Amino acid sequence: MKGKFPVEKMKNLATPFYYYDTDLLRATLAELKKESSKYNYHVHYAVKANANEKILAIIRENGFGADCVSGGEINAVLKAGFPAGKIVFAGVGKADWEINLGLDSDIFCFNVESIPELEVIDELAGAKNKKARVALRLNPNVDAHTHHKITTGLNENKFGINLSQLDVVLDRITTLPNIQLVGLHFHIGSQITDMDVFKGLCVRINEIQESLYRRMLIVDTINVGGGLGIDYEHPNRKPIPDFASYFATFKKHLKLRPKQELHFELGRSVVAQCGSLVTKTLYVKEGINKKFVIVDAGMTDLIRPALYDAYHKIENISSEAPMEQYDVVGPICESSDCFGKAMELNGTKRGDLIVLRSAGAYGEIMASRYNCRALPGVHYSEEFL
Repeated sequence: MKGKFPVEKMKNLATPFYYYDTDLLRATLAELKKESSKYNYHVHYAVKANANEKILAIIRENGFGADCVSGGEINAVLKAGFPAGKIVFAGVGKADWEINLGLDSDIFCFNVESIPELEVIDELAGAKNKKARVALRLNPNVDAHTHHKITTGLNENKFGINLSQLDVVLDRITTLPNIQLVGLHFHIGSQITDMDVFKGLCVRINEIQESLYRRMLIVDTINVGGGLGIDYEHPNRKPIPDFASYFATFKKHLKLRPKQELHFELGRSVVAQCGSLVTKTLYVKEGINKKFVIVDAGMTDLIRPALYDAYHKIENISSEAPMEQYDVVGPICESSDCFGKAMELNGTKRGDLIVLRSAGAYGEIMASRYNCRALPGVHYSEEFL
């Protein structure tokens, strides 16, 4: 073992592959349950982060609900045994078949993003003599101070309903006989580590609730989405996010009405640190001013660095040699197929195993077959006991 990785046993495995530390996942879920239960908060796991069947099964075993953004995800969580009554369905472009799947499965609610979507859900629910439970996804116009490609709560984003349109939407709902408004939904972005951002969201929700109260309207649920970030730079030092401060922020600053439930949709913070991408060194190439470690994993296996300029800690788990500086790149025929520049690694040679840490979220689930490559393999820590 080097650190947490069974290096000797990994040497004979086909690379690249995702390695999941299921002990860490279970410890993370235990902490999440402990901190959310203090306030009787409801947590739905955001399936888009990772829909691996074993990961879903472990999360379901711990009693959490599911936040889905497609019909495929609804099918995946139903197959994994999640209760339909704990499934919420979000997304700006729900197809008719996906809405019908949600209605037929009797999911908890649809997070709705526009009047046209409300009208379609009303029509499809009416055809089934059903009443669809919905929460309105509102843009609180709170800046999450995160990467612009993962910010979702501003007026300029494609998601949600702008606050200036809320009265019009509420008036329209009163004319839709097959719609039951049960909640308000918010999601301002991802990889947020500054609790003041969530405090700002609470303040805005309080203002919105006061506005609705003037209409004599109190909804049953407030759903504040997810967005809690992780420490990509120090995965060993902070393997489990600070759920205590996160939930305490909402407890302190959000003014819920009597009997109102508070729901969360956490994804990255649940699964990111338990997953790593393991790849093998193909070549060490000498450039003019730098050295390249060329590995057999590429942007097809982990697209986040190419898509978001995302940072992942990279380690050579086969070497104890002195540290050297390398650009770590993959084999894909794209200049953006680079995992990190000027990365400090133990001296590296052909055949060494390289690990990209904190890859349990938006890693395996976003893998592709570009360049006709095979999808990455998957292994779990309990295989090596």
